[in-house]
Amino acid sequence: MAHAAACPFDHSERLAFDPSLAQLMADGPVTRVRLPYGEAEAWLVTSFEGVRQVTTDPRFSRAAVVGRDYPRMTPEPIVSPESLNVMDPPRSTRLRHAAARAFTQSSVKGMTPAIERVAHRLVDEMVESGPPADLARCLSEPLPNHTICALLDVPAADRPLMLRLTQQMLTTAPEARQAAVAAKQQLRAYFTALVAERRKDGGSDLISTMAASEQGEEPLSDDELAVLALTLILSGNDTATCQISNIAYTLLTRPDLRSLVEDGSGRLPRLLDELLRHIPFRKGVGIPRVALEDVKLEGALIRAGDFVHVSYLAANRDPEVFEAPDVIDVDRAPHPHMTFGWGGHHCVASTLAVAELRVAVEVLFTRLPGLRLAVPAEELTWDTRTIRRFPVELPVTW
Repeated sequence: MAHAAACPFDHSERLAFDPSLAQLMADGPVTRVRLPYGEAEAWLVTSFEGVRQVTTDPRFSRAAVVGRDYPRMTPEPIVSPESLNVMDPPRSTRLRHAAARAFTQSSVKGMTPAIERVAHRLVDEMVESGPPADLARCLSEPLPNHTICALLDVPAADRPLMLRLTQQMLTTAPEARQAAVAAKQQLRAYFTALVAERRKDGGSDLISTMAASEQGEEPLSDDELAVLALTLILSGNDTATCQISNIAYTLLTRPDLRSLVEDGSGRLPRLLDELLRHIPFRKGVGIPRVALEDVKLEGALIRAGDFVHVSYLAANRDPEVFEAPDVIDVDRAPHPHMTFGWGGHHCVASTLAVAELRVAVEVLFTRLPGLRLAVPAEELTWDTRTIRRFPVELPVTW
């Protein structure tokens, strides 16, 4: 078997692509790696076609990782054993359908005015306080957290706690393992109590919507609802939070791209899609799968029982799919990217995340046309403690 490369995947220099991942891509579409935590080595699949196969082939199982000390980036597994993220079809289909009902294009379109109101209020607060302001604290964190908490009808007094606990769960620091365990337990207990309250009193929130099964469907149990709510609060405070800061940083340091936002050409949606493809907003990999039988993949023989990781970051830079993949090119031929996953574990709330990003960028650069970094770009501090890539602070002035 091929030698396994030790892969901390801890590169955090601005938004530069991880050179160790780039080397693995150069070594071939399927390589062997050892991650910082977990009992075993794993295969890493980096080509777009290979990732597509692993994420759609039932011979690769997420559910099979449950109960195993699987190779991972964090000291404590982020997901609960009952999570949607470690289920396979058909079991996962029912839960995904319940959650997806709340995130259709029409549903998100109906949520957009509320997101816009919150974004304007947050920018109002920045203006009232005066420059400089930390964009990460003033917009990137509160906008997605407020949105997902409002959907779940989490009381306003509890919303800062939701943000703090989800941040604790995403840490890669060994010494923070117990805090991550406690955070997951606290969130689970919180949503278990909230689900029981909604069962009793009803409501028009997302938990109540997911609890209302459609005709012919088996209703979700209280445990399923609680874990689904936990999954949504975690993802709601993940991608959009990082990417608001990352995209703002990119636009503030690339006047050529910023002009596409401010010139009224209507190219913002295409620009955002290309930035989502290009920006490596997380480190390394997520949850692996287990091969249920021997599988030949991109020339490699993966044995039954082997762990298999995929890299969506690498797939998004596959030159076989994206010409000149390291270049941000809004005029490239449209092609789906993998930033929100692929197959049965594609993010059910991706439409909401994209809406939040569009609103954040539009409101920010419309309201504050003179917006600029308050410090030189090279003085920014980038996160080194979690699986994500983002500036810890993003000081701006106008």
